[in-house]
Amino acid sequence: MKTAIVLGATGGTGQVIVSELLDRGIEVIAFGRSQNKLKKLVEEHNYNPRLSYKLGDIFDPKTIVEAAKEVEIIFQCANVQYQEMEEKLHLLGESVMKAADTLGKRIVIVDGIYVYGRQVAKGDENHPKQPHTKKGKLRVEFEQLIFSNKWKRAKALIVRLPDYYGPTSQNSYLQPTLEGIAANKKISIFIGNLKTPREYVYLPDAAKMIVNIAEKDDSYGENWNIPGAELISGKEIIQMARQITGNQTIVIPLTKNAIRFMGLFNSFMREIVEIMYLTQEGFVLSGEKYEKRIGPIPATSFRKGLEETLRLMMRNKR
Repeated sequence: MKTAIVLGATGGTGQVIVSELLDRGIEVIAFGRSQNKLKKLVEEHNYNPRLSYKLGDIFDPKTIVEAAKEVEIIFQCANVQYQEMEEKLHLLGESVMKAADTLGKRIVIVDGIYVYGRQVAKGDENHPKQPHTKKGKLRVEFEQLIFSNKWKRAKALIVRLPDYYGPTSQNSYLQPTLEGIAANKKISIFIGNLKTPREYVYLPDAAKMIVNIAEKDDSYGENWNIPGAELISGKEIIQMARQITGNQTIVIPLTKNAIRFMGLFNSFMREIVEIMYLTQEGFVLSGEKYEKRIGPIPATSFRKGLEETLRLMMRNKR
């Protein structure tokens, strides 16, 4: 791979994939709708000559086609808000796949684990897709769209991430907790209970795995897990974050009932309620397929990843 385009390049996952591609000497086009954010991204990379940007609408395949016509691989990192998923997710899938099919390109779709229901064992890529939530069912339909035989020329793969964290993270469950501690607020929140060990992937590690998978011709037409390095409880995360920052923010766990109450006043919180099972039970992705076909899993320790994340958050608050 010598050239690539990243759709949704200014988002949390998009930013780390842009960085990983540039580190490998690949020419990258950052695609998005906000010129200010795209310009800032280019500036943060010290105006790297291999990085350019193009404005466009993820829901308009013509703008994607125009931007992506000279690249080898499309990385689809754009997403829709929880409360907009029912209305917009299918439209997003149609748009990016139509563009990839028109151009005959390989396309990497970044997605989550909502397609799975409650876990009974460590989940590999063949784990049954039997979601019991509306969002999970929408994501299954999204996968079916991506791998539909109506696309004659596009070659797609899907990478699935658990919850994540990292310097570029924006919309993860862990984000409000870390932001609150980094800002030395008196009180912050933690979504879910503090006792359940859960899986989080460090975004720079995820980017390495995603690009490694994308570079293999035989990866396409399949789902791929992007596992985290270790399991850790909310209590352990908070203790670690306090040690790193020196701040003693009080962190209050938000239960399902608390989220449901907040949802009366906030549409985002209202939509989170049905996927709270992931915060209560955890869901662990198997990395066996990646190890067998790609190689060792990049695994930054949670402590090191958290230090990098909190340092940047604190620097940005100054």
